[in-house]
Amino acid sequence: MRSLSEKKIRIGTRGSPLAMVQTRMVEALLKEKFPALEIEIEVITTSGDWKPSDGEVRLSSENGGKGQFAKEIEEAMLAGKVDIAVHSMKDMDSFLPDGLVIRHMLPREDVRDALILSEELQGAVRSLSDIPQAAKVGTASVRRSAFLLMQRPDVQIEPLRGNVGTRIEKVRSSQVDVSFLALAGLKRLGLEAEADVIIEPSEMLPAAGQGAVGIEHREEDAHIAEMLDALCCRETYLRVSAERAALAGLDGSCHTPIGAYARRDAQGDMRLSVQVCSLDGRMSFAADEVRDVKNVEQAQALGSDLAMQIKPQLPEGVL
Repeated sequence: MRSLSEKKIRIGTRGSPLAMVQTRMVEALLKEKFPALEIEIEVITTSGDWKPSDGEVRLSSENGGKGQFAKEIEEAMLAGKVDIAVHSMKDMDSFLPDGLVIRHMLPREDVRDALILSEELQGAVRSLSDIPQAAKVGTASVRRSAFLLMQRPDVQIEPLRGNVGTRIEKVRSSQVDVSFLALAGLKRLGLEAEADVIIEPSEMLPAAGQGAVGIEHREEDAHIAEMLDALCCRETYLRVSAERAALAGLDGSCHTPIGAYARRDAQGDMRLSVQVCSLDGRMSFAADEVRDVKNVEQAQALGSDLAMQIKPQLPEGVL
């Protein structure tokens, strides 16, 4: 059998600037670890990719919600057309197609959200409470809209889609007054200076997996898994596993406002915070727990247990 470094690997990815940057990160790490490895990048258009003709509408939950960002890539992987796929973990459904797994992640970037402000609001807004009364807030994220409405029921939520650069331009041109972007994406694109206000997790919990890049592969491909072991940040994988277990336990989907954030405390134990909110922001349910977590089974148990604490409290229709 040839060594791993002599093999060829095909990476499937979306074609957005952020997706390409993240894929190039994985490519560079693979080349560093396996210099003789031949790497091909296959750009695949997905159902979730935004086009101007789509207008400002959220992804349809009937069509798969945020799973549309991965659908065609996962189909290509199952068909043997690509070997691995690179994903933003916050955009991944809590349940993957049979035969596919995500067990490898790069070191996590910043988990926080950032506010992007119109020219008129530059310097006038330093927190969510400073957003002007009845301001137009552009976002296609049900988590961000619901969590904001919980604190600021007066604002007007306007669906806003597009890649990072497109959304920044829509705000700067005053199509809306304010929008949100993940700070991790801005940093990876070299656009951190575009973040006008950084929102701490204590003010708004991030999405499960926010800031993490995951690598998906066919479960049967042991040689691929062995190769990816050399790239994986185990601590990121543990934290995101806890968050995604909570999401799965709550049957979380793109139309459910859920935040989940795992981190280590000063003693090295894992603290997981989970919050579920109604779409209108009027009802909120949360759980928070600290445990000694040393492996993925313990991380997943923590997430599942917090989901079970919250789920019985939820009125019908919240999930």
